[in-house]
Amino acid sequence: MQMPHLLIVDDHREIRELLQRFFIQHNYRVTVAKDGKEMKLRLKDTQIDLIVLDLMLPGEDGLTLCRDLRASSNVPIVMLTAMGDEMDKIIGLEMGADDYLAKPFNPRELLARIKAVLRRVNTLSAPVSDINQYSFAQWTIDVNKRELTDKEGVMVILSSAEFDLLRVFIEHPQRVLSRDQLLELSKGRDGGVYDRAIDTLISRLRKKLEVDAKHPELIKTIWGGGYQFTCEVSHDK
Repeated sequence: MQMPHLLIVDDHREIRELLQRFFIQHNYRVTVAKDGKEMKLRLKDTQIDLIVLDLMLPGEDGLTLCRDLRASSNVPIVMLTAMGDEMDKIIGLEMGADDYLAKPFNPRELLARIKAVLRRVNTLSAPVSDINQYSFAQWTIDVNKRELTDKEGVMVILSSAEFDLLRVFIEHPQRVLSRDQLLELSKGRDGGVYDRAIDTLISRLRKKLEVDAKHPELIKTIWGGGYQFTCEVSHDK
């Protein structure tokens, strides 16, 4: 079995080298880049399974790079930053990051976060039933390919966290789900995600799915209860 290929993007050579040695010791393939320019070159040449992306980079910063990546790719992203403020976490998630870790950190904690993200992607990529495609409103979601397309067949890019949350909704239509339930069903207890992340991810989904994100019809807020996916959902095997 081929081990996942990580791309470490950090402008500190010591951190790049430390993480490269550490992950190679744990049987990962590792490529490194010192900035956004090198990152883009590596992505052109190599199939990457997950990006560890520093927030503070020379030139284009990590948030800008994350946003641009999300416009064309659903590769999982774990962001690193020296800033641990909750608002920074929310901004990172809004840009499409799948997880977030503040510096200084223990490489073993980063390894655990990476394993959790990859496990969610791999587990949810594998069909747990015979159902491969779901349809709702004007949308079709392919579980195996982890793709969302509109009625014209145009694909909309979702981060792995957005996809996981949307899949929870389409598998539980009409039900009111609390934040805790959404966290448990989409991430599991090893996800390292906090309640505000659910609100952020739902905001991102609404911007992509709703006709008017400020007046959502598909994902309703139930005050005191959580959220409800109001669509009728059909499926094809």
